[in-house]
Amino acid sequence: MFKGFRDFLLRGNVVDLAVAVVMGAAMTALVGAFTAAFLDPLIKLVTGGQDVGGKFYVNGVAFDYGAFITAVITFALTAAVIYFFVVVPVRKAVERLKRAEDAATPAEAEEIALLREIRDELRSRR
Repeated sequence: MFKGFRDFLLRGNVVDLAVAVVMGAAMTALVGAFTAAFLDPLIKLVTGGQDVGGKFYVNGVAFDYGAFITAVITFALTAAVIYFFVVVPVRKAVERLKRAEDAATPAEAEEIALLREIRDELRSRR
């Protein structure tokens, strides 16, 4: 019963869904706070100061390219955090489980071969 539950949890679709919903929301909040606290001021500093930093105007309409740059950086950081702290460890755990199952299989095959030899020997003695 637990093996089936474990297989269900470690199936790719369930893990991907959990990563997308739970970890995605949590990591986005964390990375969003980081970009608001550190990257926004840095982009404004590099692009002309606080009043006009990250914006240009055409006919009185402001184009806020600084916000777009911040959003791109936030997306890249969120994707990197999820990949390195969730996806990679889950892959390693799945590989370990597969290796453990593969290691158990040859021993069982040897036992089956021995049982067949015993069966054949018993049949030949009759």
